[in-house]
Amino acid sequence: MSTLFLNEAELAVLTGRKYKTRQIEWLRTSGIPFRVNARGHAIVTRGAVEGRKPEPEPAAIEPLRWTPRVVGAR
Repeated sequence: MSTLFLNEAELAVLTGRKYKTRQIEWLRTSGIPFRVNARGHAIVTRGAVEGRKPEPEPAAIEPLRWTPRVVGAR
């Protein structure tokens, strides 16, 4: 079973770099989308490496707004 994100070993093979700062530098210059987690490690999705287009985000649904009922209004 494959996971959604590359593991540390796969990221090292992809970037050719061992240290997280060098991996992040390589990913930036290569144009591969990634995020940095709270520990400072690059997080790369398998889809980004395989070339899959990201799914569009669902349209924002406007929450229902409360409107006051005026006494006697119809």
